[in-house]
Amino acid sequence: MDNFKKIFSFIIPYKKYAYLNIFFNVLYALFSTLSFMSLIPMMQVLFDQTKKNTIVPTYTGIWEFKTYAEDYLSYFITHTTATYGVSQTLSIMVAVIIAIFLLKNLSDYLALFFITFLRNGILRDMRNAMYKKTLELPLAYFSEKRKGDVIARISADVNEVQTSFLSILELVVKEPLTIVFTIIAMLTISTQLTLFVFIFIPVSGYVISIIGKQLKKKSTKAQEEQGIFLSTIEETLGGLKVVKGYNSENYFNRIFQESTQRFFTLSNSIGNRQNLASPASEFMGIMVITILLWYGGQMVLIEKSLNGASFIAYMGLAYNILTPAKSISKASYSIKRGNAAAERVLEILDQKNTITSKENAALKASFDLNISIQNINFKYEDESVLKDFSLEVKKGQTVALVGQSGSGKSTIANLLTRFYDVNEGSIKIDGINIKDLNIQSLRSMMGLVTQDSILFNDTIKANISLGKLDATDEEIIEALKIANAFDFVNELPLGIYTNIGDSGNKLSGGQKQRLSIARAVLKNPPIMILDEATSALDTESEKFVQVALENMMQNRTSIVIAHRLSTIQKADIIIVMQKGKIVEQGNHEQLILLNGTYNKLVTMQSFES
Repeated sequence: MDNFKKIFSFIIPYKKYAYLNIFFNVLYALFSTLSFMSLIPMMQVLFDQTKKNTIVPTYTGIWEFKTYAEDYLSYFITHTTATYGVSQTLSIMVAVIIAIFLLKNLSDYLALFFITFLRNGILRDMRNAMYKKTLELPLAYFSEKRKGDVIARISADVNEVQTSFLSILELVVKEPLTIVFTIIAMLTISTQLTLFVFIFIPVSGYVISIIGKQLKKKSTKAQEEQGIFLSTIEETLGGLKVVKGYNSENYFNRIFQESTQRFFTLSNSIGNRQNLASPASEFMGIMVITILLWYGGQMVLIEKSLNGASFIAYMGLAYNILTPAKSISKASYSIKRGNAAAERVLEILDQKNTITSKENAALKASFDLNISIQNINFKYEDESVLKDFSLEVKKGQTVALVGQSGSGKSTIANLLTRFYDVNEGSIKIDGINIKDLNIQSLRSMMGLVTQDSILFNDTIKANISLGKLDATDEEIIEALKIANAFDFVNELPLGIYTNIGDSGNKLSGGQKQRLSIARAVLKNPPIMILDEATSALDTESEKFVQVALENMMQNRTSIVIAHRLSTIQKADIIIVMQKGKIVEQGNHEQLILLNGTYNKLVTMQSFES
């Protein structure tokens, strides 16, 4: 139950609904018991077994309440029958029985009515919390996780946890109280018969517990498998061109079907165990009832220690225990599944975010002097990427980072924006360590254009205005002009209000990249980071984008990570990197004269082109 205790905080905003649900469940349990007890006087009148009592009984205290109630009831029936006739007595009793059953069902409805708000509120709040946590967690966390698995946790697992809370309320309140009230009523009718029932209840509970073993373990496996096939769907849709281009439909179809087959097998095993709970508990209950019929029949027919009407009502009460017993067994299995889902949900909710703003972190709106990278070391898990790396970028400079793949160029961009934190050393902006800056404040000073044009399934305006949500149409159009994108946007049917599809798939690579640049231009940050912004483009698109980049970098401090060296020849400083270290630095002409690594890279690219 530890997992549910941790999730208990999600119930607190809806505690009034929980209290109302508990209140009406108590009433339901009470009226459920009274509905069977009310049949006793009815049958006594029908079979003329009512004790004749013409004297109004006197209440003498709580310990004599049972005797008082029985005497008053017999007096009422005797008096009403004598005064108005047996027909009137039966009519009154029928009305009472109908009223009790009405109150019982009304209480049941109201209990479910209020728990609906509780369940759906928990579902909404948990999904919101999971999504918020997903946004907050560092990129390093998701490099180890399948996207589909995270989606499965936010959707299916949260839904499973929410459903299991209803089971807990049933398990704790409604069904146990129904059993308790029913047993109290049974004790008032016959203590001897009820003690006989108690011998068989532990046996039934043991049988049901055996069925429930291994359910949590299998539920965890099923939920993990759901994450796997959701990941396959997400990856297939994201790489559909590659799948089709390499005729790999059968391969991916086989992977997906193997996953769904494993899920099918696990789900069958879980479902069959759950399905066995209800008939097993009912069969055990019927066994108890048949033994009661034999034992109680002797009390009625041979010993004459119990009247027939009371025995019939007692059997009804005994059967009344079966329904809540079945519900409890089902709920206990649901809780096991919910517990498995809760572990997966809490794994994300409890995940510590290592990249956060310190308390009272500095807010900084302007960039005035320089960016100073001092003796930093960094590694992704065990792989060392940067070793004792130092660099200074002065305000207004364009600094380019070049080198072979894996030399650590893009890592610099990830560290500057605090997507990752350095292991050793420091990065300072105007003398302030970026770890001492508020993260939102730090990132507001930077514009990022990456190799992959990350766009969303929305309008051009919505995509560009991410960094400035209150931007006017005029500001967006101006940013598009600077990004050399206005001409093609203006030709679209709805202009800036055109939806560009999933990941911007209605546009070409060059058009998407220019929209990414327009987004950075509109944000208007003092520091611009360009992470291989033209490497994925064809020559014609690159020319358009290069003009856009040059427009954007005017009067800004820019850090350009470049694969194509033709795009960075105008940089103030070019840093040549190799295996996480600086091997050469200077401007284009100086590095050519050195006739070293940079000159070899330029020569190789010139030869290739």
